[in-house]
Amino acid sequence: MATSYPGGPPAPGAAPHQSPGGPGTANVPDSYFTESRKGEINELRNLLRAFGTERDPQRKRDIIKKVIAYMTLGIDVSRLFSEMMLAIETRDLVIKKMVYLYLTNYARTHPELAQMCTNTLQKDCGNDDPMVRGLALRALCGLQLPQMVEYIAEPLRRSLQDGHAYVRKTGVMGILKLYHLDPESFETSGFVDILYDMLRDPDASVVCNCIIVLNEVMQKSPNGGMAINRAIMLHLLNRIVEFNEFAKVQVLELVPRYIPANEEEGFQIMNLLDPVLRSSSPAAVMATVKAFMSLADHVVDMTGDASAALAMKRQIVERVKPCLVTQISAGSSEQMYTLLKHFKLLAEVCPGVLDDEYRQFYVRYNEPTHVQFLKVEILPQLANPDTAPDIVTELAELVHNSTHVNLAKAAVRSMAKIATAHDRGGPGAVEAIARRLVELLDLNMEYVSAEAASALALIVRTQEGQGLKALLAPPLVRALKYMSEPNGKASLVFLLAECSEETGQENTGAVLIPEAPYALEKLIDSYDDQALPVKSALLSATVRLFFQQPAQCQRMLGRLLQAATNDVSSQNLHDRALLYYRMLRNGNPHDLERIVAAGGAAVNTKDHFAEDFVAEDLKALMEEFDSLTVIYGKPSTNFIDLEYQVKYVKMPPEHPLAPGAEGAAPPPDIMATNDPASGAPVDSAPIASAPAPPPAGAPAEMDLLGGFDSYTGDPPAPAPAPVGDVGLALSPSMSMSGDEYQNHWGSINDAEAIVSMVPLPRMPADAGSVERALASHYIQTMASGELPTEFKFFLYAQAQNSGELFLIQSNIDKSSSQEPLMIVTVKLANAISTANPQGLTDQLMGVMTKALS
Repeated sequence: MATSYPGGPPAPGAAPHQSPGGPGTANVPDSYFTESRKGEINELRNLLRAFGTERDPQRKRDIIKKVIAYMTLGIDVSRLFSEMMLAIETRDLVIKKMVYLYLTNYARTHPELAQMCTNTLQKDCGNDDPMVRGLALRALCGLQLPQMVEYIAEPLRRSLQDGHAYVRKTGVMGILKLYHLDPESFETSGFVDILYDMLRDPDASVVCNCIIVLNEVMQKSPNGGMAINRAIMLHLLNRIVEFNEFAKVQVLELVPRYIPANEEEGFQIMNLLDPVLRSSSPAAVMATVKAFMSLADHVVDMTGDASAALAMKRQIVERVKPCLVTQISAGSSEQMYTLLKHFKLLAEVCPGVLDDEYRQFYVRYNEPTHVQFLKVEILPQLANPDTAPDIVTELAELVHNSTHVNLAKAAVRSMAKIATAHDRGGPGAVEAIARRLVELLDLNMEYVSAEAASALALIVRTQEGQGLKALLAPPLVRALKYMSEPNGKASLVFLLAECSEETGQENTGAVLIPEAPYALEKLIDSYDDQALPVKSALLSATVRLFFQQPAQCQRMLGRLLQAATNDVSSQNLHDRALLYYRMLRNGNPHDLERIVAAGGAAVNTKDHFAEDFVAEDLKALMEEFDSLTVIYGKPSTNFIDLEYQVKYVKMPPEHPLAPGAEGAAPPPDIMATNDPASGAPVDSAPIASAPAPPPAGAPAEMDLLGGFDSYTGDPPAPAPAPVGDVGLALSPSMSMSGDEYQNHWGSINDAEAIVSMVPLPRMPADAGSVERALASHYIQTMASGELPTEFKFFLYAQAQNSGELFLIQSNIDKSSSQEPLMIVTVKLANAISTANPQGLTDQLMGVMTKALS
């Protein structure tokens, strides 16, 4: 006898369960996502077989929903394929959508079943209802089966001429699916020409899909995406108000790839895009900012005036500032973080423009932690003599009130950034910030005191902090007594040595901390218990104090050197201690004093720190503005494999307008004029262009390079005029093959070579930046290479008037800790009438120095 258990299915023949409220209570429908029971698939099959006779429309939907629910849960319901095919014959769009979803889901795993629905889908592609036609076409293209290609092409071609926009835009996306399914059939079908033609479609959503598909199918072409020209670009921009927010972004992403015919046309494009800044979509606003910035860069290319481009960028940032601030305060935390990253980059590119909005970046208690951290990083960039007092006060309050350890430490670091930035805080700012940090040394929060000590050490290392020793000296011994955090203790040890003696002109030699040796002696006595940063700082500080107070430090220095030379935990520390000991033993105390004094030399903060952005970094980030590059703070080459990178080419190379012609926007029907032969728009871009020929005069391989790669990249654009302010004008049209270079170099005796040096402001990031800088002054690169320890270049140039030929070999030592230098070896060829080769070489060094400065 069968038994029924509570919560289980009723026994065969038993009465069904009733709801607890009795027969009069409304039944609560079970969830579709419940655990499958034995026999459910057979039960669904029976329901689907009776589907045609079911008269209740809602009941029909519930049956299909149950199948889709099981499919979503991962239960195999492919056995119901035949019954689901019969259910497709209905006028209910909801049921059709679910059946199409079922078909496309099982098409790849059950291709033999998917072919059964081909005729039905083709039939639905000709349905009177445009929604049915679009849904059927989407399902047909979504089957993703190679054997279905012959059934897809014709419905696709008909859909592109359909009278309803939904069918046309579905057909455009179907073309993309065909491209990924069978690229050869796509190429032979001529769909690219049709897509360019459809850019004139009256419906904006169709045009948007055409742009998306063209960019994807042509990303491997020489253009790196959809080919554009003046007619296409201005046609799309004149219709920008018709597009929705997503479509606007697709159009705006084409603008950075477009080269305006002249400066006037660039300003007209900005006027067309200005209304987009009032959009509620942050994506559209940021795409507009990127378009504006790219147009400003084109001003440099057209006029050669970098200052005018910077002034235009500042105007652009001033214009978009209210829009950015509104978007930052109105969105989700994820959107806020993304916009703040872009805001930070704009503050770097155009310092001072965004300073008056500093209050918008005060930390709020209810914001996510990642947003709070980013705001604390941005605040120092917005500091100037007017805003710095308020910003420092806000950061100090954050240190005292924040319950987040790392956020309080970040606020201390931001205060230090304001103090170390040259003239950012105005007169008295460094002293005021130092006073606040000294107060934090006695705060009953060790992590804050340790960070404050590190911040004070950073300030003292700068020129602005050299006059603060009398202010910092009193609390250092007391703070060191209670400090246990290694980095904070190491910073206090450094400050003890740095501030123990006044170095000003009026009080040279005055001892400010007479008890400093005794404070360090306690650390020396417990040397083995100290962390490595403390040991390193202790060695440097004790040696410095020895030269300030030798009587008090002699014995403790001996014990420290003995302990450090016997310490095997750090090779660097051991070697330094051994070096100091040998210099003292061999009677070179003055040399040692000079060495350790140089370790505390002030840093010139007019230059940038290593972790700060430099001009080259900012330029690379701005080229990929409005992308993940800004979020990561690194170019996309660092996180995208080479095979997946798409290099967009700026177009068009030539314009129908002359440089001085009016750049008026075309009439609305400029795209409506067709070429009678091809049907493509007049002045439209070619569908597929041949790869650009290699640059003329590309050098051949030569043995002289010793394994380096020949320079075969496109030559940079020449400067507008030869350099003449250094007394030497170089030829802009000079070119030479590799064999010629090698023959000339070998024919000149090495004794006639002249060796010189060119100082560099900073170590170059790569060989390409050096090549571009020299090429702008007509010094050409034959070949270059990068080794682990040096950059190496083979260069050449020719004097424009006298014809002397300069053959140059140079290298830059990357491993040197001194000021970077380029060592240059020059040989002069064809110098028949040169009476002073050294003077001519000195003039060439002047050109190279100017190029690399």
